[in-house]
Amino acid sequence: MNKPITNHMPTAELQALDAAHHFHPFTDKAGLAAKGARVITRGEGVWLTDSEGQRIIDGMAGLWCVNIGYGRKEMGRVAARQMDELAYYNTFFQTTHVPAIALAAKIAELAPEGLNHVFFAGSGSEANDTNIRLVRRYWQVKGQPERDVIISRWNGYHGSTMGGGSLGGMKPIHAHGGKIAGIEHIDQPYWWGEGSDMSEDDFGLARAQQLEAKILELGPEKVAAFIGEPIQGAGGVIIPPATYWPEIQRICDKYGILLIADEVITGFGRTGNWFGSTTFGIKPHIITIAKGLSSGYAPIGGSIICDEVAEVVGSAGEFFHGYTYSGHPVAAAVALENLRIMQEEGVVEHVRDVAHPHLKAQWDKLAEHPLVGEAKLVGLMGSIVLTPNKAKRAKFASEEGTVGLRCRERCFANNLIMRHVGDRMIIAPPLVITTDEIDILMDRARKSLDECYQGLLDDGLMVEKAD
Repeated sequence: MNKPITNHMPTAELQALDAAHHFHPFTDKAGLAAKGARVITRGEGVWLTDSEGQRIIDGMAGLWCVNIGYGRKEMGRVAARQMDELAYYNTFFQTTHVPAIALAAKIAELAPEGLNHVFFAGSGSEANDTNIRLVRRYWQVKGQPERDVIISRWNGYHGSTMGGGSLGGMKPIHAHGGKIAGIEHIDQPYWWGEGSDMSEDDFGLARAQQLEAKILELGPEKVAAFIGEPIQGAGGVIIPPATYWPEIQRICDKYGILLIADEVITGFGRTGNWFGSTTFGIKPHIITIAKGLSSGYAPIGGSIICDEVAEVVGSAGEFFHGYTYSGHPVAAAVALENLRIMQEEGVVEHVRDVAHPHLKAQWDKLAEHPLVGEAKLVGLMGSIVLTPNKAKRAKFASEEGTVGLRCRERCFANNLIMRHVGDRMIIAPPLVITTDEIDILMDRARKSLDECYQGLLDDGLMVEKAD
């Protein structure tokens, strides 16, 4: 039964105020104003409640971040206590405070071996801006200032600041204000959509070897680093072939370039390990973190830096970089409490041993649905591809994203948050989701797929794009 909602204006009035004054990110402002935003008023566990009293299962953990679920009262108590004790102080000018000290030490304890230093930021976007300056400064100190090019991937996502957006390979972001110099891109390891008639293993090697080709094209003496997400998140939960990351690692090692693993999404348990780098056997010099670090309860991000990079940059005097809120004491205290909960309650083990196997048993079967071409899952991070002809791995004749949006709308109508990226559907639920809640999520997902499929048949849209 839906719980009554108290203490807010009617939905229509809230929507009108929102449209009048709130400029949303990544949103068609006029389109949203005409439709009216969905107003979320409460969260508990994996469940959200909107202003109309509808209970919605959150298959996206907010924006990939609410790993411990909503409504953990311990988090509020810790924030309040820290605000009372020390609401704010900066970490500039040879000064520190207890929450930043403790959080940096805890992150180093959890991180892969050799990554023992943390530079704090307010978000993953900021942290990737830090990484640009950090790797360029590293090579300056090493006496190779010409090594300033960073290679990334088309359709990768590293934030939407000027630096993070430039690192990412989202062309619409580049179109809205351009990108900074010294960033190059290679193709993504998306076998289902771009693999043609190659095997997955051969395709993974071929896409990884584009990195070596790009290094040779630019000149190894000019390349500073490669950055990639272990699994591309905002690009559609693109899980690379098994051959991809070992070859990327080999190439980075061969040419002595720094390897940055953007783990804003895959960090802190999402893949069934504390870090996706462990899941995929990556040995990065820098790991970008945010989101699950605090489970979204407070804005915080950072760069976990290996000993060598930290020592080189730290040996050359002042590093002219930082943020007002680097290691903010309240955010750091909240993140520490989040990590305490995850460790003491065995959240990562729950993902690995309980939630992932239970979800995978049902998720894999979605590939049998007439609308689904592929279903992939690592940990609690999954995707399905919508297609009019799975045997040919065909795209729809309609504009890309048309079918995905229709499927997302059926999910919303069925009180399930499942996101679409183009004509791919993706999930990343809170890590504390139970097996019973997984069953509910899957029942709603199957219902939404059935309704979307029938709607496409009725409207004549189950048509593949001509070659």
